[in-house]
Amino acid sequence: MSAVVTRLRRPRSTATEPTLEIDLSAIAANTRRFAAATQGEVMAVVKADGFGHGLGDVARVALTNGASWLGVTSIAEGVAVRATGLTAPVLSWLNPVEVDVETACRNRLDLAVPSVGHLDAIVAAGCPMRIHLQLDTGLARDGAAPEEWLELVAAARRAEAAGQITVVGVMGHLPAADRPGHPANAEGRLALQCGAELAVRAGLRPVVRHLAATAATLTDPSTHLDLVRIGVGLIGIDPSGSTRLRSALRLVAPVVQVRRVPAGTGVGYGHTYVTDRPTTLALLPIGYADGLPRAASGRAEVLVAGRRRPVTGLISMDQTVVDLGDDPVEQGSEAVVFGPGDEGEPAAGEWAEWAGTIPHEIVTGIGPRVQRCVR
Repeated sequence: MSAVVTRLRRPRSTATEPTLEIDLSAIAANTRRFAAATQGEVMAVVKADGFGHGLGDVARVALTNGASWLGVTSIAEGVAVRATGLTAPVLSWLNPVEVDVETACRNRLDLAVPSVGHLDAIVAAGCPMRIHLQLDTGLARDGAAPEEWLELVAAARRAEAAGQITVVGVMGHLPAADRPGHPANAEGRLALQCGAELAVRAGLRPVVRHLAATAATLTDPSTHLDLVRIGVGLIGIDPSGSTRLRSALRLVAPVVQVRRVPAGTGVGYGHTYVTDRPTTLALLPIGYADGLPRAASGRAEVLVAGRRRPVTGLISMDQTVVDLGDDPVEQGSEAVVFGPGDEGEPAAGEWAEWAGTIPHEIVTGIGPRVQRCVR
């Protein structure tokens, strides 16, 4: 099931169903901020449907506001980028050894290469691919282990000499960039520097070395190198907490029912919340199937009629109940679940705190039943 996407050419109005409003001007402003913060090039990372904001829209806006590369995880995401008509360089960096090289080649995608096995598969396909050698710089996940790096570099040099590939980049990822000053980041930076030097000594001539993502781009210029990769920063999230970026999302839902209840009324499954006074409850047609984390039950708040209201009882699959107290709120009123915070509404980061997670998970988890409106 795909989310319905509409484009607002008028001021926003009260939603009649759960709606995710996507502000492209915020993405534009954030991209310009990152472009101004570095002397290197900017890669706009648009994986996970542009972090839930629309892959094509985020890519187009970023490229017109300072980015010159695009980044994705899979070949399928890269194909989706090309389907929009964009021609900028696109790097895909998370693929199995049995990667579909022919599709990557046909769509002019660069591929990250984290092992000799991956390189062998690319060479065997017979397509002259552009590749980025990927070194594990401290996360023990994707990328070649340091002890395998020399073998990978040597194999890449042989393949390039034979005209089978072109090595255009060397890349890594910092392990703790959201914690500026963490010693693991200095170790990661040194590891990539050494890895790139070994590649050059072997006869390779990569034109871009890249290591920094959003947090390091904002806090550590020494990691910028030739290119920085910006993902969640584009849509207004700074993992380092050092910079206020513009949030590009606003999630709203209508109040579909209002009821007055006496003290002692149990709310939701298991009656985890029981009213301690006469009060008014409002029902929102949105729940964990739409991306609201059930773990935030009993802690979360939403904005209704200009005031924050507590979420009461358990968030269920399709429904959420909030306590309005004695305030007169009508059926059909708008509840702002989260947004930039300009009107007092919670931000996605607050929902992340209530659920014990990170804002990345909140914004990418909004389900396809929620209507999308781009403005």
